[in-house]
Amino acid sequence: MSGFAPSSTVQPPPPPSIADSGPIGRYFRIFERGSTYSREIRGGVATFFTMAYILVLNPIILGSSTDKYGNHLSAAQLVTATALAAAVMTLLMGLGGNLPLAIGTGLGLNAVVAFQIAPVMSWPDAMGLVVLEGLGICVLVATGFRQAVMDVIPQPLKQAVSVGIGLLITFIGFVDSGFVSRVPDSAKTTTPVQLGADGTLTGWPLLVFCLGVLLTIALLTRRVKGAILISIATTTLLAIAINAAAGVPDADWGMTVPKLPVHLVASPDFGLIGHFSLLGGFTHAGLTTAIVFVFTLILSDFFDAMGTIVGVSSEAGLMDDQGRIPRIGQALFIDGMAAVIGGAASSSSNTAYVESAAGVAEGARTGLASIITGALFAVALFLAPLATIVPSQAATPALVGVGFLLMAQVRKIDWTSLDIAVPSFLTIAVMPFTYSISDGIGAGFISYVVIKAAVGKIREVHGLMWLVSGFFAVYFALDPIKELLGSRAFG
Repeated sequence: MSGFAPSSTVQPPPPPSIADSGPIGRYFRIFERGSTYSREIRGGVATFFTMAYILVLNPIILGSSTDKYGNHLSAAQLVTATALAAAVMTLLMGLGGNLPLAIGTGLGLNAVVAFQIAPVMSWPDAMGLVVLEGLGICVLVATGFRQAVMDVIPQPLKQAVSVGIGLLITFIGFVDSGFVSRVPDSAKTTTPVQLGADGTLTGWPLLVFCLGVLLTIALLTRRVKGAILISIATTTLLAIAINAAAGVPDADWGMTVPKLPVHLVASPDFGLIGHFSLLGGFTHAGLTTAIVFVFTLILSDFFDAMGTIVGVSSEAGLMDDQGRIPRIGQALFIDGMAAVIGGAASSSSNTAYVESAAGVAEGARTGLASIITGALFAVALFLAPLATIVPSQAATPALVGVGFLLMAQVRKIDWTSLDIAVPSFLTIAVMPFTYSISDGIGAGFISYVVIKAAVGKIREVHGLMWLVSGFFAVYFALDPIKELLGSRAFG
């Protein structure tokens, strides 16, 4: 294991020159970005295992709802659709965007599709609206609007987005592991969440999580290469051993039970691929309802992805002093296409995943890590049972560790200037408390333009910031607007 500094008597070998890095190294700029092949591979594997849970969770979310006609989606077909869309789009992000960003079904967006959109139309209609959402985002990228918005965001707000994401993924880690849970009847208490399931830490799975957090922290502190991946693998083996020895009830582990499956190989079922209706939602749910749904999906996906790309790229050291990210245009377009492919595959809108930060923590700096992650999702099409043996209690400690790494960027924000400090604070605070990257960005944008106007600095605010803040104001006020215009028009 390595310490904090190399030995004073033994000098590390110089990194390979760009000329000697080979065609793959030159294409991905591996050594130019201060990375190595081993770091990229470790990073790609770590990202896959921290987000492999979507192979279980997405079928649960989409499969638990019915459309207007009472139809369910097949769980087996949803696993295939989820893995296929993630594999294809993550590979494209690696090749075209050259960023260490994995793509998968957007959590939150899939809930909107399952519980708000599908109940008022058919599943193919709902997935058609997702395709339209992706096409809309691609148009915004092609016109330069999406990149223009990113360019006018003040640098401190971009740093606040990274910090907010750090707190959000830490909270996700706590919740998904069971370390924190919702109070069953929170209306009768002063707190909405609690420690464990009943205010205390009980059960073997939580012991596995706590040991995993301590192991992750220890490895990160020691700066051990492969810290995240070592933690996930070790904790998974521990969970399998404990589950076998103690006979832990499956329900205690949550969605994924740490035991070797009976069958390692499963044939993919491609029955949902291409099963969508592009304009059916307008016919069966009404023009106004369909437009509102598409607008909601676009706004959520637009800023969720933007926040993730900014946060992960900043942590990877890929953002320059002006907040610019290399090949951002290609990355944004691929992210928009991910929504199109997700809808066409019936896996719901796909987008950049914040868990990519786990790969960055392993040293990933290029799209080669995404190639590894995408390849593993492709393998998961046939090895889905094996890919889903990692319980959340073994994967989520990585999110806690990465949350700390992202939190470190808070020191770059000038907390003495209230006109930027307050919007930064709201961005950071709203993200974990609402479980939404978009809501945090919206709170930061609106408060930024309002405060600048209040202190007489209105000329410092770019026109696009006003425009986007107006969109967010409409987004937050959608329910009152619906009531004002008449509920019948919205179904």
